[in-house]
Amino acid sequence: MAAWDHDVSRVLRPAKILGECVVLYRTEEGDPVALEDACPHRKLPLSMGRLRGDSIECGYHGLVFDPKGHCTRIPGVKRVPPSVGVRVYPTVSRYGLVWIWMGDPARADPQLIFPVEHWGESDWGRNRGGTMRVDCNYLFITDNLLDPSHVAWVHRSSFGNDACEAPSTEVTATDKGVIAARWLRDVDVAPFYAPFVTFGGRCDRLQHYEVRYPSHAIIRAVFAPAGTGGVATAFDHRVRVMDSYNFMTPIDETHTQYFWFQLRNFAPHDDTVSRMMDEGVAAAFAEDKTVLNAVQVGFTNRVTRNIDLAGDRAGSLFRQRLDQLIAAERAEA
Repeated sequence: MAAWDHDVSRVLRPAKILGECVVLYRTEEGDPVALEDACPHRKLPLSMGRLRGDSIECGYHGLVFDPKGHCTRIPGVKRVPPSVGVRVYPTVSRYGLVWIWMGDPARADPQLIFPVEHWGESDWGRNRGGTMRVDCNYLFITDNLLDPSHVAWVHRSSFGNDACEAPSTEVTATDKGVIAARWLRDVDVAPFYAPFVTFGGRCDRLQHYEVRYPSHAIIRAVFAPAGTGGVATAFDHRVRVMDSYNFMTPIDETHTQYFWFQLRNFAPHDDTVSRMMDEGVAAAFAEDKTVLNAVQVGFTNRVTRNIDLAGDRAGSLFRQRLDQLIAAERAEA
């Protein structure tokens, strides 16, 4: 994910993705464009230039580059050499986000974009979502998103409570990623979710934490009356399902841009519920940010090696498989 759709406009927008500087903008027809943010002459960022129609004019010596990255004008030069240009990155708008392909453009396939279930369905509500910069390597965030137990300590006033301390989690590896999931039976409803359930008393709660390669996640929370949790309750109107979609884009080795939004199977048109969820999720994710920033500092400055606990199994499995995929990709290249 390069940016939210609403943040990419007719204004040149610089971004750093996977250590590469990119400039984002929209054509007059509204299509997103991403180019290398460096004029090939003196490497001034093109984001410091200006738009001329659908092209960018460099703010240093006036070279002009079209949306395909081709240089179409060099002042004082009659014929622009065809080799002069900047790298272009394939982009697609989907789910309110601008997605970018940082690899070989010939291999860009929009069909492989992470699918968002229930997107646009009238009986599912969606909140606006948000984004934040986290000062850590993206894999510390995938570790966090494959660890249901951390909410018992990091999110005691929101997503978690004492019931979340239970270490028992079923870990499943798929060809797309890793799932860590568990049902918590006959427990109190956690504070963040309490305003949204319609039944009284205790609940059965599903924590479904799934991260797909390389860094996209769906966190599904299901709440049902105590004693009814499971597949049999799928059509029970009292059951609350909240799907949190989380997308981590590495900025560089130690910084990550984190995007998210949530879908829910209730109150589809209730702006108050959407606002409550936006505010609550943002506050909870800020708690994650504080912890993860400190974890990055701790790992950078560690004197002794770290240890792993049983609850780290899903995150470790994800890292191992991702390492294998990266190694295979490098060997092929």
